[in-house]
Amino acid sequence: MDSTEKGKIIKISCHTNKRHYDLIFSEEAKGRSNRLRGRSTQLSVAMAPPPPQSHRSPSPSQPSGKSEVSDLKSQLRQLAGSRAPGADDSKRDLFKKVISNMTIGIDVSSLFGEMVMCSATSDIVLKKMCYLYVGNYAKVNPDLALLTINFLQRDCKDEDPMIRGLALRSLCSLRVANLVEYLVGPLGSGLKDNNSYVRMVAVIGVLKLYHISASTCIDADFPATLKHLMLNDPDTQVVANCLSALQEIWTLESSTSEEAARERETLLSKPVVYHLLNRIKEFSEWAQCLVLEFVSKYIPADSSEIFDMMNLLEDRLQHANGAVVLATVKLFLQLTLSMADVHQQVYERIKAPLLTQVSSGSPEQSYAVLSHLHLLVMRAPYIFSSDYKHFYCQYNEPSYVKKLKLEMLTAVANESNTYEIVTELCEYAANVDIPIARESIRAVGKIALQQYDVNAIVDRLLQFLEMEKDYVTSEALVLVKDLLRKYPQWSQDCIAVVGNISSKNVQEPKAKAALIWMLGEYSQDMHDAPYVLESLVENWDEEHSAEVRLHLLTAVMKCFFKRPPETKKALGAALAAGLADFHQDVHDRALFYYRLLQYNVSVAESVVNPPKQAVSVFADTQSSEIKDRIFDEFNSLSVVYQKPSYMFTDKEHRGTFEFADELGNLSITAESGESVVPAQRVEANDKDLLLSTSEKDEGREPGSNGSAYSAPSYNGSSVPSTTSQPLADLAFPSTGISGQAPASSLAIDDLLGLDFAVGTAATPSPPPPPPLNLNPKAVLDPGTFQQKWRQLPISISEEYSLSPQGIASLTTPNALLRHMQSHSIHCIASGGQSPNFKFFFFAQKAEAASIYLVECIINTSSAKSQIKVKADDQSSSQAFSTLFQSALSKFGLP
Repeated sequence: MDSTEKGKIIKISCHTNKRHYDLIFSEEAKGRSNRLRGRSTQLSVAMAPPPPQSHRSPSPSQPSGKSEVSDLKSQLRQLAGSRAPGADDSKRDLFKKVISNMTIGIDVSSLFGEMVMCSATSDIVLKKMCYLYVGNYAKVNPDLALLTINFLQRDCKDEDPMIRGLALRSLCSLRVANLVEYLVGPLGSGLKDNNSYVRMVAVIGVLKLYHISASTCIDADFPATLKHLMLNDPDTQVVANCLSALQEIWTLESSTSEEAARERETLLSKPVVYHLLNRIKEFSEWAQCLVLEFVSKYIPADSSEIFDMMNLLEDRLQHANGAVVLATVKLFLQLTLSMADVHQQVYERIKAPLLTQVSSGSPEQSYAVLSHLHLLVMRAPYIFSSDYKHFYCQYNEPSYVKKLKLEMLTAVANESNTYEIVTELCEYAANVDIPIARESIRAVGKIALQQYDVNAIVDRLLQFLEMEKDYVTSEALVLVKDLLRKYPQWSQDCIAVVGNISSKNVQEPKAKAALIWMLGEYSQDMHDAPYVLESLVENWDEEHSAEVRLHLLTAVMKCFFKRPPETKKALGAALAAGLADFHQDVHDRALFYYRLLQYNVSVAESVVNPPKQAVSVFADTQSSEIKDRIFDEFNSLSVVYQKPSYMFTDKEHRGTFEFADELGNLSITAESGESVVPAQRVEANDKDLLLSTSEKDEGREPGSNGSAYSAPSYNGSSVPSTTSQPLADLAFPSTGISGQAPASSLAIDDLLGLDFAVGTAATPSPPPPPPLNLNPKAVLDPGTFQQKWRQLPISISEEYSLSPQGIASLTTPNALLRHMQSHSIHCIASGGQSPNFKFFFFAQKAEAASIYLVECIINTSSAKSQIKVKADDQSSSQAFSTLFQSALSKFGLP
């Protein structure tokens, strides 16, 4: 086929000056083209070898591959320009197929020209589908967008206002920077169009133009046109769109332009606000919310303006739409913040509309309104105290609504309604929904801590302890502990019931910690307290919760001061286990107690077991500043989330970030309870001590040759038999003088059954372990890493500080990967963005196949790194952790 014949097939005229592209197809040339194509196809089929048989099944997302797209292309060409009866129906079917393929991910951009040619129709359905197709591919392929300008501009002048509006919307949605000049004319015409739909679309088109090219929008003086429309257009939806667009444009412009800042202030002037409020009833529900939010930013000049605005909007509180009601409530609350008496009257006025909204609509809508009502209840509970029955839980309500209602019942409880509320809450304790049952028991305890009808509530809680349900007993134990801290006078009644509970039947850490606290605090009133504590100490290694082990240490110490002969064996075992504990806090507390006893038993008693004073007020989980911030953001997601917006919009407050996809479904959340390694005994060294170097030198004998300190180990056989020896006889001389320290240390170790070598011939410490060597060429595939990470328990979990140079170097995370690889520690996956980065490393012993896995989370804001180590050989985990810390500390240093 020569060039002359090609010219006959398709003639493309390009008027560069007008940037006008017109596709002219010749029917005769098209037929000749089809005949030539048919001949060439026959020739190629005859000469080509048979295609190989493919054994692969076709992809479900591409059932017919390129052949289907080619068929669609040829069919669209045949229908282009056709005015035959039924042509539009055929085009609809083809357009549906094209849109369907585009939706499931098949690339149909090759049909762009044919789709544009077929758009020359008056069928609005075809127009919509064509605009959808054009808008999708114009964003990713600006060159193709040039082909659409002509027919979109032509449709902007169509007689049908619906087509004009759709074309204008599609033209502004192309979002191609080099096509901005084509938008100004159609937008200007659209803003002056006789039809309100076209004007409404044009207003939003101006906002789109501003985001594409702000200078073009400002130079065309579109903001002034929008302001004129906002004040004079008869259609309220056009007015609402103008208000929304102007707020966004002037807000963004005011940061760089003083004129824009003045225009923004003018927008919030009294004439504009009153003009919008006078037309508020004409607006749609969405537009009413927009206007009310805008008016809430206006500051009235005096109280008369406030009352005028509230009287004008009084009927909006009766609106059926919850969003309008909430927007009106926000405006009323903000207008009266400086008027205390009126503000309280506003609470009374808005109470009934909000309670009505809660009881109507879907559970999701009810929850949104209930969240705002919850905020108001927390600020003024006395106003809602008489309406407590509205907060009773219904059987068919979802759990998230019930939980919020339980919090509100707790808040509105007072002397007059406590009995009814507690009776209702006790019914929920037997609920089949266990989380709600737990929350109801906690609510009963919170009401008791508010000093309302304590006698009846304590009796209810003690009845909970006698129920044969583990979760009920656990929650009740925690609440009884808090009650005893505030009301010590109830100790006799509570301890009588608590003493009948077996520690073996309490499994939840918080409940077990509460039981242990009561055993230590009231051990003089509980006959079996020392023996229960002793049995818990014997099972120290089986207790996974550090919180329980910390409480156990303190409880045994308190019991020792009250019943020393029966407790000294348990105390010796607890201190020895604590000193060798894996958890740093447990180790430090045990070492602190040991040194207190070593110094002076009387001083230790005054520190650990001083006279207790009743707790008057328990700490609130949220500060008043945060609550005020949430109130300022009324009618927003902040109220639903119960946190200020910056906590869920700013990156540094988002919490755990999403990890990259390199490791598939590898978990990055907190480890489950089953995977936590039990408490292990580890050798203590100088880093574990709380003493300074000078203090250690004073207490060391000359013959100790500088050997490392070894934590005293427990020897049960050396414990003296239990006697009735009083605590006063067990006091040890003060160790304030360094020369007395060895004798005191020997006395306390002998008493508690601790084998602690003291003397000039101290046993030398064992030789240090050999240095850990890693394989620099270690290889591990992601699947194996994933499997090992799930199976292995955590050996070490620590937090390190990074140097400022290292934090600065993390602007390129790959630098850390190369640095760690130089220390034979390899990265298998990484993810996150500033300030949170997450890395997964692995390493291998040089002389064995033992693998070490590391999860490293680095926060550049705090300059901290959290490390979790898992290993095949856990005995060398500490050595590897030290090596990893050393390598990490050198990152960024010259």
